[in-house]
Parts: sequence; structure tokens; C-alpha cells
Amino acid sequence: MADDDAIPTIYEWAGGRPAFARWLGTFYDLVEEDDLLAPVFGGTVSEEHRTHVVTWWCEVMGGPAVYTAQLGGYEHMLAKHRGLAISAEQRLRFVTLLSLAADRAGLPDDPELRAALMGYAEWGTRLAVQNSRPGARPVEHAPVPRWGWGVAPPYQG
Repeated sequence: MADDDAIPTIYEWAGGRPAFARWLGTFYDLVEEDDLLAPVFGGTVSEEHRTHVVTWWCEVMGGPAVYTAQLGGYEHMLAKHRGLAISAEQRLRFVTLLSLAADRAGLPDDPELRAALMGYAEWGTRLAVQNSRPGARPVEHAPVPRWGWGVAPPYQG
């Protein structure tokens, strides 16, 4: 069994910030072309939004805690979803495009990484749907989640 210190974070395994930027840039390009999701973002996804989401994902996946330190942490992300009334169909399309973008952006395709990324995508988007409902009463203060490998760390044979 590998020593826990030898197991890289998801952030490291995926390729660090450059890989997350490539992936999420590809994703938002797909969003802008999508009739169901583009309207949520006003038709285009700003560079600022793209950069902030990359910073969020990097922190969640074990990278530097920059979103917390510089961008307002959990409360800021929560505020961005309030009142959007995200539908189940939009949520599913969002997750589907994240998976497609990972392929197109050339993220490592090992099952462990993809399961970790998509596990967080499923969890986070379902919370976003709940928190975006009119009249929602989400948890007001929480740390940015720190996602781990779960039951299957990366294979390092």
C-alpha cells in the first residue's frame, strides 16, 4: 500500500492549474455554443468568470487555497448561484459538457481521476440546483470543499 504522502492530489495528478484552465476553457467554449446553458451566462462566459472557476476547481481539487484567500471563498461562490433557478436538465447538460471537455482538453483519462472529477461535478451541481431555487436557504458559511480520491486513489504501478 502506498504511503498517503506519496499520493498526489487530484490537482497535481490532473496537471495543475494549466490543465484545469485548458479543461474549463474548453468547457465554457462548449457552454457558449449550447442553447440550454448559454442563456444562463448571458450567451458568453467572461474571462473573469472562467479564471475564477479555474481557481475554485484548483482549490477544491487540492491546489492552492487562492479562491478562499483572494476571491471570497464559499460565500462568494454561493452568491453566484442564488436565484438562477437551475433546472435538472441544465444541471445534467453542465456535467455532461464537463466530461466531454475533459476528453477534448486532453486531461488524463484514467478512471480514478475522471471518477473524482465527475463525482465532485455531480455533488456540486446538485447543490447548485438546490441553492439556486427561489427562496432557498443554503448553508451560509462553509469552507471551500477539498475533494479527495475517495475509494480509488490513482494507480501508480
